[in-house]
Amino acid sequence: MGELSGKTALVTGGSRGIGRAVALRLAGEGALVCVHYGGNEDAAEESVARIRDTGGRAFAVRARFGEDGAVDRLFEGLTAGLAEHGANGLDILVNNAGVASVSPVGQVTEEEFGRLLSINVSTPFFVIQRALPLLNDGGRIINMGSTASRFAVTTQIGYTISKAALESMAPSLANELGRRGITVNTVAPGAVRTDMTAGYTSIPEVVAGLEAMVALGRLGEPEDVADVVGFLAGPRGRWVTGQTVDVSGGTYLGPIVPA
Repeated sequence: MGELSGKTALVTGGSRGIGRAVALRLAGEGALVCVHYGGNEDAAEESVARIRDTGGRAFAVRARFGEDGAVDRLFEGLTAGLAEHGANGLDILVNNAGVASVSPVGQVTEEEFGRLLSINVSTPFFVIQRALPLLNDGGRIINMGSTASRFAVTTQIGYTISKAALESMAPSLANELGRRGITVNTVAPGAVRTDMTAGYTSIPEVVAGLEAMVALGRLGEPEDVADVVGFLAGPRGRWVTGQTVDVSGGTYLGPIVPA
C-alpha cells in the first residue's frame, strides 16, 4: 500500500512534462488521479494508460484554460470521474498547468500579458476556489511556481510576474485553511528538460551555460520535481505550509569555484 492509498488528486496540465511526472508519482503512491489537459488528448490518454499499466487508477478531463467556462468544465469532469470511481471528495490539488513567455518588456503585448495572468494566476486561483468545497480536511494544495520569481531574466518578464503572483497566494491560503489541516505550498523548479523547454534545452551551448550556474551541475528532470510534490502531498509533508520550495539543484547560489 502506498502513502496515498485511498486519496484522490487533481493535476492540472497532467498530460506532459512535469505534470505527467507528478501524476505518475501520485498514482504510484496509490492516489486516484484526475489528469487534466488542455487539448492534447493523445498525451493525456498516454498518461492515463501509463498509470493504469502499473496498477494505478486515473482518468482524464479536458478543459482548455483561457477559454470561457474552462474551470466549470474541469470540475464537471472531475466530479463525474470521482463519482464513477466511488471516491469521496478531493485530497490533493496540484496547479501545474501554465504558459511561458520569451518576450522582453518592449515586446510584451497586452494580449500576451493578459493570457499569462489569466492562465498562470487567475485560473489557479479560481480552481482553488472551486476545489475548496470538495477538498477534504487534511488536504494538500500545491502550486507550480518557478525560480523565475527570484532571477532577473529579461526575456521572461511577463512570465516572471505571473509566477511571482502565483507564489504569493500560498501564505495567505495556508493561514486561512490551516485549521482544517490543509497545507498550501509552492514548488519552484529551475530549468527542467520538458517539451516546453526543448527550444533551449536542445542547444548544447545553452545547456552548458545553464549547468554552469547549477550547484549540482545538471538540468532538472520532471521526476526531480515530482518527488518533491510527492513529499508535500504525502503524510511526511504535514508540517510544511505557506512555503516556496526551490527545486532547482541549487541554481545561482553563488560563483562556482573550480576545485
